[in-house]
Amino acid sequence: MYLKPALFAVATALTVAASAAHAEKWDMPMAYAASNYHSEHGVMFAEKVKEYTNGDLEITVHAGGSLFGGADIKRAIQTGQAPIGERIMSAHANEEPLLNWDNQPFLATTYKDSARLWDAAKDTVNETLSDMNLVALYTCPWPGQGFYFKNEVANAEDVKGMKLRSYNAATATVIESLGGTPVQIEAAELTQALATGVADGFISSGSTGYDRKVWEHLSHYYKVNAWLPRNYVMVNKGIWESLDDDTQAALQKAADETGASCTAKSEELANWYFEQLEENGMTVTDAGPEFLSELKGIGDTMQASWLQQVGDKGQAIIDAYQGK
Repeated sequence: MYLKPALFAVATALTVAASAAHAEKWDMPMAYAASNYHSEHGVMFAEKVKEYTNGDLEITVHAGGSLFGGADIKRAIQTGQAPIGERIMSAHANEEPLLNWDNQPFLATTYKDSARLWDAAKDTVNETLSDMNLVALYTCPWPGQGFYFKNEVANAEDVKGMKLRSYNAATATVIESLGGTPVQIEAAELTQALATGVADGFISSGSTGYDRKVWEHLSHYYKVNAWLPRNYVMVNKGIWESLDDDTQAALQKAADETGASCTAKSEELANWYFEQLEENGMTVTDAGPEFLSELKGIGDTMQASWLQQVGDKGQAIIDAYQGK
C-alpha cells in the first residue's frame, strides 16, 4: 500500500511511539555528584545499553543520592525498589566482611595492582554478591586514598581527638586506630559536615575533595595511596535472571566497555585532582615517614583481623594476587 508523504510521516511517528511505549525503563541510583567520573560513566553505560538493546531497555541515571541515599542503594536493589544502581563495594563490609577485599591497606597501591587484585577476587566476590541477590556488572576504582586535614599533621598524635568522616568499616578502623572519632557521612553530605564542624577531615581520594570543594574548609592533603577502593554497578539478581540471553549479553557488553573506560579515566584524573587542590590553595604532599610508618602498622593489623574474619576465602584471594 502506498501512503502519501504526510500520511507516511504520521504512520512512522506512530510506529516509533508504539515501540518506545514498549521499551523497558530502569531507574539507576548513584551516590556521587553528576560531575564525578563514576556518575558520568553511569550515563555512558545507560547510553550504551540503549544502543545495544536497540532501545528496548532505557536506563535513567539519578546521581548525587537524589533517588536513594548512598546507604540505601544496595537495599533498594536487593528488594527490587530499583533494578540497578551503583555503590562503593566496601560499604557493605559490615554485612559481609569479604567485601572489604579492596580495602586492605598497602596491599594494592597502583592501578595495575588493583586490577590484579580484582582478578584474584572477582569470582569469590561474585559468589558472595549472588547470595545477597545481586549481580555485579562492572567495577571501577577510585584513585588512591589519602588524608584531608585542616592543619598540618606529622603523626598519629596530631590526629587524636579529631572527628573524621568515614565511608566504610576500613576507614572507621584506621581513624579509631589513630585516636580519632569516625563519623559516618555520605559524600553528598560532606560539605555541610565540614562547614558545621561535624567532621574535621576525612580519608578519601583527590576526587572527593575536588567534587566537594573542600579547600573552603580544609588546608592539607596527605598522599598515602593506602588502597584503591572500587565502586560497582549491581543489578537485582531476580531481574537479571528474567532477562533473555540477548539482553543480558547487551548489558554485559555495555558494562565491560564502561568499566574499562571508567578505570582509564580514574587513572588519568588521579594527579589532575591533586593539581586542582593545590590551585585552590591546599597544601598537597606525601605523608611524612613517621605518619606513614604508623599507618603501615595499622594496615598490618587490619589485614590480619580481616583474614581472621573471612578465613580461607580471604587468604585464597591474597595468595592468588601474590602468585602463591
